[in-house]
Amino acid sequence: MKLVTYNTQYGVGRDDKYDLARIAGAVDGADIIALQEVTRNFARNDGADMVEGLAALLPGYFTAFGPAMDIDFGAVDGEGRPLNKRFQLGNMVLSRYPIVASRNHLLPRTLRFSRGNLQRAALEALVMAPSGPIRIYCVHLDHVSAAERILQVAHLKERVFAYAGEGGVISGAAEYGFPEPPRPEGFVLMGDFNMERGSPEYGLMVGERDGAAKGADPVDIYSLGDGLPEGAVSRVDDARPQDNCLIDFAFVEKSLAGRVGKVRIDREAMGSDHLPVWFELA
Repeated sequence: MKLVTYNTQYGVGRDDKYDLARIAGAVDGADIIALQEVTRNFARNDGADMVEGLAALLPGYFTAFGPAMDIDFGAVDGEGRPLNKRFQLGNMVLSRYPIVASRNHLLPRTLRFSRGNLQRAALEALVMAPSGPIRIYCVHLDHVSAAERILQVAHLKERVFAYAGEGGVISGAAEYGFPEPPRPEGFVLMGDFNMERGSPEYGLMVGERDGAAKGADPVDIYSLGDGLPEGAVSRVDDARPQDNCLIDFAFVEKSLAGRVGKVRIDREAMGSDHLPVWFELA
């Protein structure tokens, strides 16, 4: 099974052009796709509906979208009627296999005026993969504050590990005529974490104590198999290459660690300022 995560930067590439087909082409062929910065009605891409557009460009996939931020300043038409064109920014999961349930986990945020502070979220998707059900979390953390990311990582881990006890989206589903959804232990967290390896928030994610991961904490796929070559990056600034960095990750539940195969970053992708991160799960 091939998985990929890609921060789309609302479809605007390294040439400052909006081209949704480039985004779709960069992830097509994966079995499970996690996308961040997917928007509707955003001025920076001329109000494109990326959710509808991606579904049309990738028709072989089941889809789920979770808006982290939803804004409408009261736009009306010429007769004063509400347009209901809400600016939404969030995460999207696409899967070749049924997504039987999804829910949006809003992550903690703090008040900040010096720079924009968007509501962030992790979209949870319960996917019925051929090897068995699995939970996919498409994650986007704050890009400015390490302190805020620490709060977000702690909250995310709490929600992920509470899944079995809560029952996910629904339990007792027979009352509503639905089959009871599975409650798989296995999960994958993937997305734009806006943190670097060795940072305090990274250590909190993987449970590092004295440089070693312990307990049931998620496992960084970059630490498995052959890992990544020295100097690997996932975000690229062509004007300031010194700012290139590795901030896009995938973490797996520890029972899945032995199933992680080849990991690669697609350095040829031009559709965003980030690069797609691919990995295989046997």
